[in-house]
Amino acid sequence: MATHKSAKKRIRTSARKTEINKRYISKMKTSLKKAMTATQKEEAEKLYKEAVAVLDRAATRNLIHKNNASRKKAILTKRLNSLQAKA
Repeated sequence: MATHKSAKKRIRTSARKTEINKRYISKMKTSLKKAMTATQKEEAEKLYKEAVAVLDRAATRNLIHKNNASRKKAILTKRLNSLQAKA
C-alpha cells in the first residue's frame, strides 16, 4: 500500500479517471450498437450522428486510437448507406 502523500493522491485520481473512462467507453459501445441495429433510415441517420460524435470525443480523449475511430465510422457509414429509405 502507498505510504507517500502523493502516491495516495495518485491512487485516488487514477481510480476516478478509470471510472470516468469506463463510463465513456460503455456509452461509446452502446451508441455503436444502437446505430448498427437501426432499421429505419431516418432513425439510423440520427443515431449515426450521435455515434460519430461519441467516437470523435473518445479519440480526442485518447480512449481509442484515431484510426480505430475512423474505422468504426467507416463501418457505420457503410451500414447507413446500405439502408433503404422507407417509401
